[in-house]
Amino acid sequence: MGVMSGPYVIRGAVSLPEAELMWRFSRSSGPGGQHVNTSDSQVELRFDLAATESLPEVWKERALERLANRLVNGVVSVRSSEHRSQWRNRETAAVRLTALLAEATAPPPKPRRKRKIPRGINERRLREKKQRGDTKRGRSGRDW
Repeated sequence: MGVMSGPYVIRGAVSLPEAELMWRFSRSSGPGGQHVNTSDSQVELRFDLAATESLPEVWKERALERLANRLVNGVVSVRSSEHRSQWRNRETAAVRLTALLAEATAPPPKPRRKRKIPRGINERRLREKKQRGDTKRGRSGRDW
């Protein structure tokens, strides 16, 4: 096994600790021809979200809440089998997990503020609607 491509950064200075990642390999149904029958190229990457100490507490709560339907006993798992090599599947799985956690720990969007539409803009909109209606009425060949 070679060197993995650095720590998997979620956001800022927070990254996934290699020690807390659980890897499992199995035979893949993906590409690879007869090679598939003999090699364990499918990768399943599991991360115990409930027990981790590497995420800030606020992020952890946010992620647990948002990923609730994906968790099994507080563990989030990602599977990858689209490449022939186990190595590339490992990379893909790790990237997927970091993306998933980055999205789940993102701060909620700022609430939308209602603003009053300026009177001039509203009047112009109504004038244009009226004009459009007149144009369409003019097409109907009837002369009332």
